[in-house]
Amino acid sequence: MRIGFFLLNVCFLLLINCGDNKLASEYDTEENTNQQPVISAKAIEGFKYTDYVLSQRGEKAVTDWEKYQELAIQIDYLKKADLSFFNGDKELLKKFIEEFKAQMPSTLKTNPIISRTAIIETTLLRLHENLTLDNIENQLKLESVKEVLIAFSNLNYQINKKLERDLYEQIKSEF
Repeated sequence: MRIGFFLLNVCFLLLINCGDNKLASEYDTEENTNQQPVISAKAIEGFKYTDYVLSQRGEKAVTDWEKYQELAIQIDYLKKADLSFFNGDKELLKKFIEEFKAQMPSTLKTNPIISRTAIIETTLLRLHENLTLDNIENQLKLESVKEVLIAFSNLNYQINKKLERDLYEQIKSEF
């Protein structure tokens, strides 16, 4: 009788433990999917937006603008899903943005370009906040990355547009 009671208890414990392992494995799988990096180079490449690059005149105009060059490098890293610059110390990012605006060449200080730099400032700070907070959904983080890429592309577009307009104003009519 004792052996039967013992076997019944062992079978009962096995049945209970088998159910727990199933729940634990589901929890582990769910936890692992949340820890996977969502912002990948492949996801960033899949963004649909017009990526403007600087013309030759635009590149010449920004050669002395060191912070623009640094931001262009960081944007290239961002396209490869390297977020270290954007989720670092907020004070360093704010200092970078202030120097970015202060070092802008005087030939490029027009309202449309100044407005684009303000938009870049906003999107960079928003991206920083979304990356550093834990309770932000991954889709929102991806949208913030896309906004930064679009803002930088639009800055390039405005620089090209301004320099092209300046070139056309230099052409004099023969009449």
